[in-house]
Amino acid sequence: MNPAVLQLIVGMMKQYNAIIIDDEKNIREALSILLKQYCPEIHVCGIAASGAEGRNLLENNLVDFIFLDISMPKEDGFAFLRSIPSNNYGVIFATAFQEHALKALKANAIDYLLKPVNPFELQDAVRKAIHHHELRKNFSDIRDVYIQSLHNLQEHLQSKEGQVASITIPEQFGFRLVNLSELMYLQADNNYTMLYLTGDRIITATKTLGEFEKILESPEFFRIHKSTIINLNFLAGYSSFQGNYADMRNGTRLDISRRKVPEFRERVKNYSISID
Repeated sequence: MNPAVLQLIVGMMKQYNAIIIDDEKNIREALSILLKQYCPEIHVCGIAASGAEGRNLLENNLVDFIFLDISMPKEDGFAFLRSIPSNNYGVIFATAFQEHALKALKANAIDYLLKPVNPFELQDAVRKAIHHHELRKNFSDIRDVYIQSLHNLQEHLQSKEGQVASITIPEQFGFRLVNLSELMYLQADNNYTMLYLTGDRIITATKTLGEFEKILESPEFFRIHKSTIINLNFLAGYSSFQGNYADMRNGTRLDISRRKVPEFRERVKNYSISID
């Protein structure tokens, strides 16, 4: 068995200490009850109403995970993380905002929960968080990517346009940061997505193409087919001979579905790219 897989299996059998930091009392108490009922691998060793109380809990307990509210008065979740060695903990963000914040969280492959917390979504978030936590403990490069992802998340949330220069790509055994300026196109592969980057690089991501479409809501990315999203910056031309095709700068020819052609041509026109 792959050593990484074995380490993760062992990790899933362990029990982990966690603290909850949220300024809303009902959220703190409800999350604690749900964790006890639905996530026996998590032991809540403390509950805090503020960052200051959270730091006190960290000083007096061995903590693996922090369930952290993003938006809190006086000191928000990111200010709190800047005050502690955040790479020592797995952070599961909790947010009531389901648009801008959710997109940012997904773009950065960070573990998160939406309020009000659904018990089954909680179980799924905890499972993923443990998986990611074990990877970070055993692989320093994944740990480095995680820290950068936290920085990217903060920048993404603070960006007025909601856009960032890079996103975190989840792979089977870790994460990788990808600069959007290097991402030429994406293609569906069942529940995975193949990312084609400059320099003949290919990444297999454990996200569906539909998930990427929600993250890449910017003018340069366009879904030309049910199985393909392209970066218009790498579009070299368009052909309608015996079908509809997008010719990419690397020489690849990609199918454009017939129903997408009018929207594709309009998008290219508005994006100031000349195609034949």
